[in-house]
Amino acid sequence: MKFLRHLLAVTALFGAPLAAQAPPPTEAAGTPEPAPAPTVTEIAPQHIAVEDFAGRSSFWGAKLSPDGSMMSFMRQRGGVTQFAIVHVDTKAVVRAFGTDEDDQIEWYRWVGNDKLLISVSTMGEFFDDEVRFTRLLLVELSTGTMEYLFGRTSVVEGDNVIHVSKDGSHVLVSMQKSVYEYPSVLKHELKTDGKVETVQKPREGVWNWTADNTGVVRMGSGWAGNRLRIYYRPDADAKLKVVAKLRRNAKRDRFLDALQIISGSDEGYVLSEGENGRVGLRSFNFSTREEVETLYENPDWDIDRVSIRNGKPFAAFYTADRDEVHWFDEDTAKEYKKLRKALGDVEIWIVSRSKDLSRMLVWAGSESDPGVLYLYSPKEKRLAQIAEYRPKLDFRMLAKPKPVAFKARDGWDIRGYLTLPRGRKAEGLPLIIMPHGGPYGVRDKLAFNDEVQLLANRGYAVLQPNFRGSGGYGDEFFELGKGQIGRGMQDDLDDAMDWAVAEGFADADRVCVVGGSYGGYAAIWSVLRNPERYRCAASWAGVTDWDRMLRYDKQFFGRGSFKRWRQRIRGEGQKDMKDVSPYRLAEQLQRPLLLAHGTKDVVVPFKQYKQFEKAARKAPVAPTTLVVEGEGHGFSKPASEKAWYDALTTFLDKHNPADPVDGQTAGTDTGN
Repeated sequence: MKFLRHLLAVTALFGAPLAAQAPPPTEAAGTPEPAPAPTVTEIAPQHIAVEDFAGRSSFWGAKLSPDGSMMSFMRQRGGVTQFAIVHVDTKAVVRAFGTDEDDQIEWYRWVGNDKLLISVSTMGEFFDDEVRFTRLLLVELSTGTMEYLFGRTSVVEGDNVIHVSKDGSHVLVSMQKSVYEYPSVLKHELKTDGKVETVQKPREGVWNWTADNTGVVRMGSGWAGNRLRIYYRPDADAKLKVVAKLRRNAKRDRFLDALQIISGSDEGYVLSEGENGRVGLRSFNFSTREEVETLYENPDWDIDRVSIRNGKPFAAFYTADRDEVHWFDEDTAKEYKKLRKALGDVEIWIVSRSKDLSRMLVWAGSESDPGVLYLYSPKEKRLAQIAEYRPKLDFRMLAKPKPVAFKARDGWDIRGYLTLPRGRKAEGLPLIIMPHGGPYGVRDKLAFNDEVQLLANRGYAVLQPNFRGSGGYGDEFFELGKGQIGRGMQDDLDDAMDWAVAEGFADADRVCVVGGSYGGYAAIWSVLRNPERYRCAASWAGVTDWDRMLRYDKQFFGRGSFKRWRQRIRGEGQKDMKDVSPYRLAEQLQRPLLLAHGTKDVVVPFKQYKQFEKAARKAPVAPTTLVVEGEGHGFSKPASEKAWYDALTTFLDKHNPADPVDGQTAGTDTGN
């Protein structure tokens, strides 16, 4: 049904039906108006089976090779994540392989038509603390070989790619070999047993290296004491010299992200804050540390990232209520308008494209439609459907999230997103407050979310507040979150509840907090800090001991950078985080709590779960627990996600049931 809707729209644009194939985030366009709240007369949809929300497309992470002849993607086979490459025209499998069971794929990229780089992470231990090791895999399609770059050494960080040569012959990697060393820059030939050489030795105090577009290491930076030192050189023959010593919290360069240095000049591109605190794209002189020109700055939103092609800005991406883009290329902007017209009132993203732009992978969907992936051939005006991302879900039964805003107790505006269940009167509903992860610099937006849709389908109102410290709302709002974990951030969640109750759509006696990662922490903390407010809570992969978590995080930061991160978490004058660490109060738990975690989580280690679970065994109300063997921080397997959803819906049915509607009983899960 979904495909027919899109195909009819395509036919209207191009005049005749396009050739279409049976079903086997990137750049965005369009901002549809949010739908009004459901009417009372609307019929509530039947409960959708849990596995339909947990069920994924047959593959994910699809990308085209540079010449567009092949498509790569990941898939599940026998409970193991596989990597596959197929010919676009013949659909024949070129290669298919799996990684080690202990490895978690972080990202991958094509580096030529015959080679791919894959970043993997693995959990390990350093004395008594957990350590996450990262490294790179090189895959050569012609020979079928797959090997670790730089040997399988226990480097702390071995996947920080700072340059890939245009011909795909070599790569530069900023590599930290141990927790005691500063990173060096190594060059690796991208072939089996390729030559390795050090192009930049470690320098005390330098944690970040930047290369220009030809692969010359031109800049290094790092915190030393209370100053950020910037080292720079104009070309490969010059020596690195200190060009700036910036004091902490100085207005100038408070945020500056070097995107590219242009070979043969001192200029390049950066993301930096403007006078109004918004992050924008600017040309920059790295020698004098002066801005040359503002290329694009949105007056309301921070720029998240920039795409640069052939040495020039191609697109600037930012998040309003949904992902948006500013095009520097007029032809691409026109292409998007055609696709939008063809596919109807949905968001459009080109998720991958061939180098000559003859083939593109296009996603079409919305916050209430998980979407469809197409292969688009512009010259042929041909769209071929590849897959639906949730093939069993009927988008017509899903709820429409909408943006909302409310005042925090200190007067700040807090924005977020509200999803109301369809077919139910928006009055006195059970409420799920769902804080996002992160917590800093991250935010929720209008995007499809299986968990939100599952809970709305079960009769819950779902509120996703972007509490202080969230990204995209400017520096001042971001800085409000400093030292406010478990404090001001948690106040914002309480204020979200009060607003929802005052608006009338939420029942004050039926409010639960549900979240993952930092959101999982906030859920646990809600029923420990304010048991009088919340009926229950559910946490996936939540932090329970902040001091232990900071020790774990230390491996991912330079010494100065970690100090700033620690200060952001703890706040000024705070020595530790025991006062807001849930495990310290675990024995006082008196509200129902669902505590869940994956055993191979490399972001929030499984020990965080074990520490709280052990401490809570003597609590007045012991937590309900779920351990998913072999799962990481997110859900790599549909079975793992289904296990969480099954546990969550069962838990909520027991401790905070939604009101039944005609023909349905609370707890009913048709299709299971």
